[in-house]
Amino acid sequence: MLHMKTEKPSVSLGEVHSTVEVKSRAGFWRKLFAFAGPAYLVSVGYMDPGNWATDIAGGSQFGYKLIWVLLMSNLMALLLQSLSARLGIVQGRDLAQASRENYSKSINFFLYILAEIAIAACDLAEVLGMAIGLQLLFGLPLIYGVSITVLDTFLLLFLINVGMRKMEAFVISLIAIIGISFMVEMFLAKPVLSEVVTGFIPSLPNYAALYIAIGIIGATVMPHNLYLHSALVQTRKFQRTPDETRKAIRFNIIDSAIALNLAFFVNAAILILAASVFYKNGLFEVAEIEQAHQFLAPLLGTTIAPLFFAIALIASGQSSTLTGTLAGQIIMEGYLNLRIAPWLRRLLTRLIAIVPAIITISILGESATGDMLILSQVILSLQLGFAIVPLIHFCSDKRKMKEFVIKKYVQVLAWICALVIILLNVRLVYETIKGWIIAASDPFWLWVTVVPLAGGAGILLLYIIFKPLIDKSLRAKARLPHAISPDLQPIIPYAHKRIAICVDFSVMDKKTISHALAQGGTAAEYLLIHVVESAGAIMLQGDIEDYETEQDRAGLKLYSDELTGQGYINTVALGFGNPKRIIPEISNQYGADLLVLGAHGHRGIKDLIFGTTINAVRHRVNIPILVVK
Repeated sequence: MLHMKTEKPSVSLGEVHSTVEVKSRAGFWRKLFAFAGPAYLVSVGYMDPGNWATDIAGGSQFGYKLIWVLLMSNLMALLLQSLSARLGIVQGRDLAQASRENYSKSINFFLYILAEIAIAACDLAEVLGMAIGLQLLFGLPLIYGVSITVLDTFLLLFLINVGMRKMEAFVISLIAIIGISFMVEMFLAKPVLSEVVTGFIPSLPNYAALYIAIGIIGATVMPHNLYLHSALVQTRKFQRTPDETRKAIRFNIIDSAIALNLAFFVNAAILILAASVFYKNGLFEVAEIEQAHQFLAPLLGTTIAPLFFAIALIASGQSSTLTGTLAGQIIMEGYLNLRIAPWLRRLLTRLIAIVPAIITISILGESATGDMLILSQVILSLQLGFAIVPLIHFCSDKRKMKEFVIKKYVQVLAWICALVIILLNVRLVYETIKGWIIAASDPFWLWVTVVPLAGGAGILLLYIIFKPLIDKSLRAKARLPHAISPDLQPIIPYAHKRIAICVDFSVMDKKTISHALAQGGTAAEYLLIHVVESAGAIMLQGDIEDYETEQDRAGLKLYSDELTGQGYINTVALGFGNPKRIIPEISNQYGADLLVLGAHGHRGIKDLIFGTTINAVRHRVNIPILVVK
């Protein structure tokens, strides 16, 4: 059997990929320590300044009534982050890479744009939060503080160069500062525990509460963290045996549970602080971080509270900007497979956030920062569905996940989370657009711009939800369980000596092979080609033994045995990677004088959506191609 090798795909975060070694014989606690770290870098995104804004707004307007939203969001986050970690550990691909390998170029383009918008919204919150913290402590104008945050790019570059563990230690130390600061705040605020408990009873008093609740969900279950976690777990180097892989998944779940519960404590502390200090004193409109800082001293009777508040804010902004920039790098590299210098890549990611922040502050002034922070978190929530849905599909794919595919009850819980988030966002979008149309003196432009964009986003979401399900059904129907039938008959014999035949185990194979046999008869030699496109097969090449590769190898043998039985000389080739490149490589290496392929049967717009292998292949071979329809 001929095994064609392809160029291995780039790894996620190549500078730190597999740099932290985990010894297989280490004890439980040593292994737990070795795997600990990625979830803490992820958790800082759950306690960034965007969270502060939504938590303060929720606590000041509705008291303790939205604590249940924080708890629900945290449970959702724990489930979804565990799926993200599982994807990275098992498939060795981050979420962006997996999307690029499973969706068409056009779909990936839109998913990339949406992911970049989410990164920009996330970075906007982090940049503003850091700038606000610097202003509160040192009186620095916001626009200068925003500009200074560009230096985070070089801090990240330094931390990456000194090693992943040192970077994790730096971020964990910032988390410790945030935690200690809010322990002091809780001691000073003295909330009534019995009143806090009532906040765990689900309720949404009005539309404003819904808006803030969705902002809390967006600030807690953050889409960029799903991309980030699937990449960070790949920094651990361990033996890729089923047993060690299973242990890696388990230790990362423990890591996630500890880290995200710490994030829940910080978020709950901020909301409780706002409820016990502002809501209790009738200050229902405290929605901005600067206002919260201003009121803390007179209401609590001490200058210590605002000091710790500002210190925690700077620590929060600093830690989250680092991880946000990393997430931007992962998304850019994963979707675009972009090859540029690490410092430039991170600088571009940071500028995507800084430039809008500077423009907004310059036009609207510093007073607009509070609304900007809450809006950024709502945007994050709106993008969540486009990250969660592919993640669930990838982790539910038995062909690629094998024995590590998530269990049915986990799939059900994950889809419930996705459904809750999507439905909340649909309602928010509907109510928001409806309000804009009612308030507008001339809603025409809203009908021709905003409404079509919302509709397009809805269609895209439905596409990524149902396409994998449809593909799975078609695969089951298309794969031939009983060979290609015994009645293969050449149509008109023709003189070709070495004929390459592409097969995909669909109903087209019988027709494709019959036409190929007609060109050479029993005097020619035939090569049956099939290309495996799964991520695992791409990385491991001929060493892969997953379900899909085993089935494909068995299918080729079945075809080959039948042709041999009918007197045709043949061999088989199993390639790995992009068919547009691998098919010509195999054909050229074989020395084929004719290549036979089956057509997909789509044209025009479908070619733009799904691409065309035939058109790409014909530019890479110098032999005739027979396309069978």
